Amino acid sequence: MGLFERTEARGRLGFRVFSCSIFVAIFLIWIYRILYMPAPGDKGRFVWFGMFMAELFFAFFWICTQSLRWNIAFFHPSKHALSLRYGENIPGVDIFICTADPMIEPPTMVINTVLSVMSYNYPPQKLSVYLSDDGGCELTFYALLEASKFSKIWIPFCKKYNILPMSPQAYFDQLNHTFPPQFSLVKKQYEEMKERIESAVEKGSVSRDIKDEHKGFLEWNHNVTKRDHQPIVQIMIDGRDNESGVDYDGNPMPTLVYQSREKRPQFPHHFKAGAMNSLIRVSSVISNGSIILNLDCDMYANDSDTLRDTLCFFMDENRGHEIAFVQHPQVFNNNSINDLYGNSFRVVRQLEQPGLSGYGSAAYLGTGCFHRRETLCGKKYSAETKLKLETDNKRDGRSVHELEEASKLVASCIYDKDTLWGKEMGLVYGCAVEDMTTGLTIICRGWKSIYHVPKREAFLGLAPVTLEIDLIQNKRWTEGLFQILTSKYCPFTYGHGKMKLGAQIGYTAYLLWAPISLPTLYYVIAIPISLLLSIPLFPQMKSLWMIPFAYVFMFRNIYSIVEEIVCGGNIKSWWNLQRMHIFRRTSANLFGLIDSITKQLGLSQSSFSVTPKVVTDDILKRYEQEIMEFGSSNFMFTILATLAMLNLISLVIWAVINNGLDMELMILQVVLCGIMVLLNLPVYQAMFFRSDDGRMPIDVVIKSVGLASIVSCIMLKY
Repeated sequence: MGLFERTEARGRLGFRVFSCSIFVAIFLIWIYRILYMPAPGDKGRFVWFGMFMAELFFAFFWICTQSLRWNIAFFHPSKHALSLRYGENIPGVDIFICTADPMIEPPTMVINTVLSVMSYNYPPQKLSVYLSDDGGCELTFYALLEASKFSKIWIPFCKKYNILPMSPQAYFDQLNHTFPPQFSLVKKQYEEMKERIESAVEKGSVSRDIKDEHKGFLEWNHNVTKRDHQPIVQIMIDGRDNESGVDYDGNPMPTLVYQSREKRPQFPHHFKAGAMNSLIRVSSVISNGSIILNLDCDMYANDSDTLRDTLCFFMDENRGHEIAFVQHPQVFNNNSINDLYGNSFRVVRQLEQPGLSGYGSAAYLGTGCFHRRETLCGKKYSAETKLKLETDNKRDGRSVHELEEASKLVASCIYDKDTLWGKEMGLVYGCAVEDMTTGLTIICRGWKSIYHVPKREAFLGLAPVTLEIDLIQNKRWTEGLFQILTSKYCPFTYGHGKMKLGAQIGYTAYLLWAPISLPTLYYVIAIPISLLLSIPLFPQMKSLWMIPFAYVFMFRNIYSIVEEIVCGGNIKSWWNLQRMHIFRRTSANLFGLIDSITKQLGLSQSSFSVTPKVVTDDILKRYEQEIMEFGSSNFMFTILATLAMLNLISLVIWAVINNGLDMELMILQVVLCGIMVLLNLPVYQAMFFRSDDGRMPIDVVIKSVGLASIVSCIMLKY
């Protein structure tokens, strides 16, 4: 018996029949577009041709999404079998946590993630936790120092009373749990620690008395800046030390390390990929765990047995040697009741990603991912070689000081200059979504990967709580995904003969986020303009040609509603998701496409924007009430408001001028335009009816109303 089993999703045959029926209807729509193309010189010919091209692209995109659903598979580990077979003879695990800016990513949030992973149900001498501070800030170092002290009481408290989740803040925020002994004492110490850290952050510095407590503060002087500083490596807790490396109950603790890699203006630092590669090298000097877990600083551990569950995949005697990495879902615990900004990604987590995993090609998503160290460092798969995970950390007799000095060498700027790092070793450089690129390169070396959906979420994090942050984040993702599509790492070329065709097509569904913005934008503009010009774009109601259009429109939406409900959502969350699809495609995805093209043409340079994790109480209150946030003059809001006004104005003008006379001829256009108006109700409210700080700024309102009115007047005159 193996350590894990694979099961196929139920209802696959029914889905495939349904999917084929949709494709037949799409094919009939193409035939209609060709047969009824307006004659040359007709004013509707150009608009009609644009609709045809948009629908061709929509169909291709839809086919790619069907590939994600064609071969869905789920994997079930057996940690009980693992314990019976191996006991405590299990490999070392190194956990990487990355942060970049204490003002955007609060140190208290970061240390909650650190404390949660230090509390895993795992032999502490085989567990090492590394915090990469890419901001090189003494405030983050101070927070970790405080966390290292508090961990001496928090870790035994977690293990003794099986505390879940293991993040102190998340645990203390719960209202529905019983209070174990020591609860009040531990909470009091946590609140005192949190107050000290937040006080230092508010002041912007650490007091001299505190600095005198730890030698690590000597690394910071007036020459240290965020973008120009020496490598800093400090071992905060040495798990090998039987005196300082024990908790208050005398039990050994995991090793805890602070790292801030060297940064110099004259050297490219490669953003998160550079930080991760530095962590790989530093950890190889200090602990060299066979398994690497990387987490974002806002994703805390939610299940104490996650490490043991995941080891079942790597240590299975029959199939484990083929697996390079195991990706867990990225789940957010702060989504509003009806998922206002569509960030729960229920269908993506529970269906699409397991669909890629069914081909043995699960995507690496940048956080919550367990890697086999050798594969992350460039090792190619060979069927003849069965890798054996080292069950003892290779740690020599060097002192803490000697390990720190050796680590600083591999964390320097010049270490990976003109080497294979960032190319064939570590995370790949040069892409905004270095995680997916890296995953593709690993899979194309012959390895397999698994997407594991556990019964209890392994990690919980924070989703954006404002529309602007959501769009900025999606713009960055879109830009990086389009980079992959147009680079040598495109799945259809790079993965040819190395990946299954279904996986190649499935990956492409995400890489098309940028170009799908163009047909979406065309549809959103062409429908209202065609109403103003009285140009029919669809068959009449009584025509048989209306059947394929109606079939695709109705049943595709019905199926997506069923998916949302089956995955735990509801009708309102589905509606919110449809709105966000339109918002993202016509703004964030569009600008991601433009920025990606300008960078590839050398007209601009790559950048990496960290999305803020802190917002005001007023914004949080509106978010909890599911009121969209528009309180910014971001140009993307001008685009959204202009499109919303164009559809509203066109629908009103058509209704007044035609008085319903052309309803049978224009019915589908009226319906689509009406749906756009309904989707944009929060935009109209923010423009004209709200008075809070989240309303649409007046300059955005004036520009959008003016632009939409000008376009409408021109079309009417035409």
